[in-house]
Amino acid sequence: MKISILLPYKENYSKLNAGAVSLFVNDTTCKSKFKENINIFGSTLNKHFLSKNYINIPSKETFFKSLNNQYVTDFLNNKNFQNTDILEVHNRPKYVKLIKQIYNKTIFLYFHNDPLNMSGSKHIFERKYLINNVDKLIFNSEWCRNQFFIGLKKNNILLEKTEVCYQSTNKVNIDFNKKQKFISFIGKLNNAKGYDLFGNTIIKILEKYQDWSAYVIGDERREKINFIHDRFFLLGFKTNKFILNFLKKVSISVVCSKWEEPFGRASLEAASRGSAVIISNKGGLPETSRSAIILKNLTEKDLFKEIDSLIKNKKKLLNIQKKNLDNFFLTHSYVTSKLDKLRLKFEQKNINIHLEKVLKIIHVTNFNYRFDGRLQYNTGRRINNGFIRLGHNVLTISDRDIINNNKKFNDINGKKTLQNKIINSYWNFKPDIIVLGHADNVSLETLDFLKTKNVKITQWFLDPVSKKGPDFYNNKKRVLEKKNFLDSTFITTHPKALEFLIPNAYFIPNPSDPAFETLEIYKKNCKYDLFFAMSHGVHRGYLKEGKSDNREIFLNQLIRKNNEIKFDIYGMNYNQPIWGQEFLNRISNSSMGLNLSRGAPIKYYSSDRIVQLIGNGLLTFIDKNTQLENFLSKNEVVYYTNIDDLSDKLNKFKKDYKERIRIAKNGKKFYLKNLNSKIVAKYIINKTFQISDKKKYIWE
Repeated sequence: MKISILLPYKENYSKLNAGAVSLFVNDTTCKSKFKENINIFGSTLNKHFLSKNYINIPSKETFFKSLNNQYVTDFLNNKNFQNTDILEVHNRPKYVKLIKQIYNKTIFLYFHNDPLNMSGSKHIFERKYLINNVDKLIFNSEWCRNQFFIGLKKNNILLEKTEVCYQSTNKVNIDFNKKQKFISFIGKLNNAKGYDLFGNTIIKILEKYQDWSAYVIGDERREKINFIHDRFFLLGFKTNKFILNFLKKVSISVVCSKWEEPFGRASLEAASRGSAVIISNKGGLPETSRSAIILKNLTEKDLFKEIDSLIKNKKKLLNIQKKNLDNFFLTHSYVTSKLDKLRLKFEQKNINIHLEKVLKIIHVTNFNYRFDGRLQYNTGRRINNGFIRLGHNVLTISDRDIINNNKKFNDINGKKTLQNKIINSYWNFKPDIIVLGHADNVSLETLDFLKTKNVKITQWFLDPVSKKGPDFYNNKKRVLEKKNFLDSTFITTHPKALEFLIPNAYFIPNPSDPAFETLEIYKKNCKYDLFFAMSHGVHRGYLKEGKSDNREIFLNQLIRKNNEIKFDIYGMNYNQPIWGQEFLNRISNSSMGLNLSRGAPIKYYSSDRIVQLIGNGLLTFIDKNTQLENFLSKNEVVYYTNIDDLSDKLNKFKKDYKERIRIAKNGKKFYLKNLNSKIVAKYIINKTFQISDKKKYIWE
């Protein structure tokens, strides 16, 4: 299993000035059972990196993209990121949307700060997005997790998406006889951290107890709070190694933050070194130590009282010091073990899916029951057959039939009934994956509900999505409408050929099916040479008066150019479209077929007619600009460059019947073997669950 860890932009992952996030990542990575397979990515000007598995991404000045966006883009394009199984993003929820456009495997998002103060998680809709698009949300304290759920309905299902993994440090043996009369303050020297409160209090302590000293480690550029005393030592910024060694000598450590501290590394480390820790009751600070003294009131009087009590009562001081050390459990090994269990769980989940004999699938698409078999051979049924042939348990929901049959006074368009049907089916069936095919009537609210159930959701979409194709803006809207709830999208155009980005998109060919493509037309002596059929919409079923198609111009020119070719064309020139068994009867009368789709040719796109032509044994002609030749060779079909080239080849193969039969036969055999519904269905499942295949699919 390969793991990539992405640090915040400009996070200082160096030995000299590492922050809490860097220390956490380095310490837990060193102890991880997966450490040989972990790469840490960041962008910093500092050198002397904390570990050898760190990969620095140099910052790029750009006018067109924010530096954070450029950083994430460069990370996603880094060769060392490729084939990552788990991506762990630290403290930058705003990175997730950009990442999801490219990466669709497991994502962990770590919060080291209050989610309500971070870009990308401040608002309820942003946190809902994260719940739906991140596999595990990991918080550095229970307090931080509670903050995340403010305004959201917290339930057991949502809690399963989250985990609390505290920061950690190592635990060492302490000789309490070597403890010195030192009081420490470690952190930013500002009011939020309570440095003013500490300083004012500690001066009074030093005046009362002449044998005690105060040591302050930290700095602050923005605020200047100064305290002067001959036993008040300001050490400035120090490395974490220095701090941990120094804390072995410290008897009392004060962490008196006024702000809601998300966690508090200073109190954690002080407890691990056997200091008596005094903390404020702010944020996640009480979670850093099981034996800390918690200030009831954050005042100089209360702080003085607690320190004074420890100094005067040596037995009490030693008892609290020992309790802090004895009860300390947040070691690197403990926290790393917890993280590794999460990683292993997701690795095992994918393995189990890979080995699972039966998946439960809800397939929501238009099965066209209301058309009485006229549209029996549609792609939805083909894909459905593929799932079943793989041995999966498939529950079908015909969305358009349901809304058509359930229009009533309290549900004008039948859509409420459909949503209830899907949700009730979820509870009764408990699917592993929900597959949507052109299911425009499934509401975003329904998908929002389903996404919280840890079920995979994918869609397939067959209509053209090219800007030079028909219905571009409407089809673009349809294919993108559900993107925030989908794990993957499968289209019949190559995604990289489009002028817009579909997150987690993959190309699928129009699948053949051995139960549908049963003809061997190349064996027949046919009445006609070239077959072509189109329509003004499959649901309409007949030609619409006044409506035309640009393909008609091309076809009429082709007819005029080729007097010796016998054409059998439907769906134009007042010749009605054909369906069902009639389609198969008519296609059987031609030896060749033209695969001509609406709009300008674009990489790999074809309507589903390509399957019925090639799969039933017609010699099929395809525009070379579709680039289908990348996996469907000249040995299986014939490619043409323009109308004149097509005319020449039609006349050539009309006469050369041996070559026509050879290519048509090869085409049927190849398509049914390599581009069938079972293979396409397997591809949909494997890409959605990110299961690796030993062999590449021929279209990849």
